[in-house]
Amino acid sequence: MAKRVQQLDRVIIRFAGDSGDGMQLTGDRFTSETARFGNDLSTLPNFPAEIRAPAGTLPGVSSFQLHFADHDILTPGDAPNVLVAMNPAALKANLADLPPGAEIIVNTDEFTPRNLQKVGYTANPLEDDSLSSWRVHKVPLTSLTLRALEGFDISKKDAERAKNMFALGLLSWLYNRPTEGTIRFLEQKFANRPEIAKANIAAFNAGWNYGETTESFSVSYEVKPAKLAPGVYRNISGNQALAWGLIAASELSGLPLFLGSYPITPASDILHELSRHKNFRVRTFQAEDEIAGVGAALGASFGGALGVTTTSGPGMVLKSETIGLAVAVELPLVIVDVQRAGPSTGMPTKTEQTDLLMALYGRNGESPVPVVAPATPSECFAMAIEAARIALAYRTPVMLLSDAYLANGSEPWRIPTREELPDISVPFATEPNGDGGRFLPFARDPETLARPWAIPGTPGLEHRVGGLEKSDRTGEISYDPDNHDAMVRLRRAKIDGIKVPDLQVDDPDGSAKVLVLGWGSTYGAISAAVRRVRATGRKVAQAHLRHLNPLPANTGQVLRSYEKVLLPEINLGQLAMVLRARYLVDVIGYNRVRGLPFKAEELAGVIQDVIDGD
Repeated sequence: MAKRVQQLDRVIIRFAGDSGDGMQLTGDRFTSETARFGNDLSTLPNFPAEIRAPAGTLPGVSSFQLHFADHDILTPGDAPNVLVAMNPAALKANLADLPPGAEIIVNTDEFTPRNLQKVGYTANPLEDDSLSSWRVHKVPLTSLTLRALEGFDISKKDAERAKNMFALGLLSWLYNRPTEGTIRFLEQKFANRPEIAKANIAAFNAGWNYGETTESFSVSYEVKPAKLAPGVYRNISGNQALAWGLIAASELSGLPLFLGSYPITPASDILHELSRHKNFRVRTFQAEDEIAGVGAALGASFGGALGVTTTSGPGMVLKSETIGLAVAVELPLVIVDVQRAGPSTGMPTKTEQTDLLMALYGRNGESPVPVVAPATPSECFAMAIEAARIALAYRTPVMLLSDAYLANGSEPWRIPTREELPDISVPFATEPNGDGGRFLPFARDPETLARPWAIPGTPGLEHRVGGLEKSDRTGEISYDPDNHDAMVRLRRAKIDGIKVPDLQVDDPDGSAKVLVLGWGSTYGAISAAVRRVRATGRKVAQAHLRHLNPLPANTGQVLRSYEKVLLPEINLGQLAMVLRARYLVDVIGYNRVRGLPFKAEELAGVIQDVIDGD
């Protein structure tokens, strides 16, 4: 008897298990096939900082959440409709997030007395009424996988590891996902171990067949493709988009790309990705520490390359002196800070927006730098190009603030054509620019206030570099008080004069009295919350900042146009403090620092309270 297929408009699935259960790989493969199918999607990987946390414990739980739909979506979802729990720890760690009626697919083989005791269960939740609020599917994933692989010449340990592929096959059947891509992936991943490849494919197919034949699942689900704007799409994570954006910036500027970096979570994947693209004149240098990484990048800029360094919060602290040097010598440099929870080591795999004030002010002396921040994983591509444009045109270091949520999350990305991307090429100085054949390294372009960029070794363009104050125009070392005052003001004026787009406001009929403002990765949750609030008949405006220094020229006008301005931030109010001081507007902050992105439902409630005057 054929099973019934039920149509859904969207689904939120969370795969959860021990950090050695392959949940990130499982989620990534399900996401890839969902992208191939044509759904809109958003993901939230969540994993421990430890490489191998204690097996079967709550701190060792790793999860991957995927929200996919037949329409445009903005977040990975507030709460999963389906939880795949590979052990008691995964169940206990995620149960509180499940709404009543959600489905739980649980690996019963792991619910042993010892594993239950590890996480504080005094009784087996699969055998009492504690899970009665949810629809529970008890599946012996481990033993079913072992049975499916009995004929393979592999160890029992390798066979048990394939249980995540069994689960992936089952979920692929349950939601009518394509399978060809996963099979090709497994063949390529284990090309040097063909028996392992065959075993994992067999486990995947066994999971699919189990769903097709078992009575535990009487219905499968279908989520139709979303209607997206015409173009060629691929699924992309924030770190990959950022790396590709830097490569594109190199091509658009005509400059070789040099990355000086020291590995740090969650920025390391940018180094890994760029190291694969030497054919695009990309050179990556894994330095011995953060200071060496940024120093090498600045040296590359001095030599005529597009210099980039990547890091997270702790590395930003170490790089600050060299960033100040880049301000003083006025050379282009892109500094990528993929923010994570702090202070100090903090929670390395969790997200925050807590480095904004450090990016704006975290250097000695008056050392202003432009700061930009992408709003979505795919937007990391465009903002990498924008950071490079500003750095090259204005001869300045530029901060790009991503975060762990953007870096690890993914979504469909429409691949732009070459014609859609800007020309960011800049000329090098090739001849003297002063009287009598003299080169003036700090003479300035009247429009941008940028100084000439002279490649070392160019005849007649010899000049000093270094952190000591320079004389205006001549570049000679100077201790003159009036010259120092003038140079400080010139460097400030150069940053203040950077041309950035106006702040765009979404206010459908122009009658809203409350504006919800955001920056960085809060975009998705804020936008989803605004949709919910408007669905109740309330009127609310929304705007999102991508340029944080300088702020768009119309920022003050926008803020003063509304009776109330609400600013959600995953910090304790850093941008709110800046806006209050600069524009004397009583910005209302909503702040959480839990290492997690905001939930749309949570923000919708806050917005409604502000509108209603509570």
